[in-house]
Amino acid sequence: MDDELRDRITEAAETNALLNAVKHDSEAQVGAIMGPLMGENPEFREHGDEIPGVIAPVVERVNGMDADERRERLAELAPDKLEELESEDEGDDHPLPDLPNAEEYDTVRMRVAPNPNGPWHIGHARMAAVVGTYKQRYDGEFICRFDDTDPETKRPDLDAYDAILDAIDYLGFEPDDVVNASDRVETYYEYARELIDKGGAYTCSCPQGEFSDLKNNGEACPHRDKDAETTRSEFEAMVDGEYDSGEMVLRVRTDITHKNPALRDFVAFRMVDTPHPREAAEEYRCWPMLDFQSGLDDHLLGVTHIIRGIDLQDSAKRQQFVYDYFDWEYPEVIHWGHVQVDAYDVPLSTSSIAELIEDDELAGWDDPRAPTVASLERRGIRGEAVVDAMIQLGTSTSNVDLAMSSIYSNNRDLIDDDSDRAFFVRDSDDHGGLVERQIVGGPDAGEPPLHPDYEERGRREIPVTNGVAVEGDDLPDHGERIWLKGYGCVRHTRDAFEYTGDDIDAVREEGVDVIHWAPADGPRLRLRTMDGDVSGVAEPGLFGYDADEVVQFERIGFARLDQVADEAEAESVAYFTHP
Repeated sequence: MDDELRDRITEAAETNALLNAVKHDSEAQVGAIMGPLMGENPEFREHGDEIPGVIAPVVERVNGMDADERRERLAELAPDKLEELESEDEGDDHPLPDLPNAEEYDTVRMRVAPNPNGPWHIGHARMAAVVGTYKQRYDGEFICRFDDTDPETKRPDLDAYDAILDAIDYLGFEPDDVVNASDRVETYYEYARELIDKGGAYTCSCPQGEFSDLKNNGEACPHRDKDAETTRSEFEAMVDGEYDSGEMVLRVRTDITHKNPALRDFVAFRMVDTPHPREAAEEYRCWPMLDFQSGLDDHLLGVTHIIRGIDLQDSAKRQQFVYDYFDWEYPEVIHWGHVQVDAYDVPLSTSSIAELIEDDELAGWDDPRAPTVASLERRGIRGEAVVDAMIQLGTSTSNVDLAMSSIYSNNRDLIDDDSDRAFFVRDSDDHGGLVERQIVGGPDAGEPPLHPDYEERGRREIPVTNGVAVEGDDLPDHGERIWLKGYGCVRHTRDAFEYTGDDIDAVREEGVDVIHWAPADGPRLRLRTMDGDVSGVAEPGLFGYDADEVVQFERIGFARLDQVADEAEAESVAYFTHP
């Protein structure tokens, strides 16, 4: 790291430390500012191992200021951030806008309508987070309706139904109703028959390309004037499975000269030869298109407010034609832009993730490299942290970027106080490998605190009698000193660490680096991260924890223990949570 970069990191760290301290009216923490620092400055990430040592003195200096000094200094460095922070303090408690005309409904009733073609990626969590929050705010109701009426193109995954409900539960919500659209096919048939009788639909056997040409030219196909009796008879033949895929469709009669060709006589039902994977629905061959099925269900299930992507504006307009035939009032609609998520190399796409799993490039939906809800949960990120980050995005019609650092910051606030500290030394080329050294002189064990802010929790005893392991990048030159955190100052000499007995002024005034370490014969641990797995040695206190507990590996970050071995020779497994 050159001096210019070090200065930039120092400056950015001071701003973030001040912001953190002013926002929470407390001392800043190195871990708390790492996420925002990396998120705002991606070029810092390759120096992630060095950065804590650079910013620690900055944080210490900020923590030495009183509240007024911090605010004054933040006003000098980043007045816009201070103004934004003060605006948040004075603003509405609700980051989401009021629902339109909510007071006109006895009960606000909203829905998430997932296609269960796979478990949820992170982007999917936005809808449940916002709908669930609105339910709480208005004391309303929340429907989970599986729009699973496409057994071919977006073929349902039988495991996804439960996986999606698990994701909603993880986010902290419970649907008032759970509905499978594939259980309601007979209902769709009944309303299709009624629509036909009202003159609102006709059967069409035009080849797709031929109809598309006619539609784009604003010309009716030869079947458009078909009488209701003939249409009804042919629709019953569709229901009975007498046509092959692509041979016959049922179209909603709209305005064939409408200025938007996408709204002209759209398909309501089509034939699908592929059986549905659910046994209860496998016999059906005549399936509704999403616009017809979803629009019908929104009315029949009493949905008052719909949130959908800005790219689906035409869906509401198509469905309005059906509503007009039945003389129904259309629900209130909020359109929003798409959400993009940083920090992942894997696309935010169910089909892409499924393909990577199929090709064994990902270990599963909860692989830490996958941008999925299951991955966040396995990494030890709480659903509340995800929800808070999602609702802060609001409901803008513009596309929005979700910085994972915002989720990490929220989660850090939730888990920091409860997370014990621990040491883990990585044996990887990225960190210079693992180096073992004997200790000459000094105590037989180090005694760092379980948590630096809660001395009453006690200390952890880490033996050094069989030598210690450190990361190669932390190893000082011969003759140089290093401070083993929780143990003391040692000098690297003759391939050993000689205890010097220096006090903490060696760190504070003389610039001796503080590093983490572990016993050379400590338990083996594999840490699964977004950049791949890394193995190493941990402190023996690891055996005192249960799977699913979260600890903070000092100078590395938080991690959720996934498997804790019951013997020293076996390897434990943890999932990296975040810095």
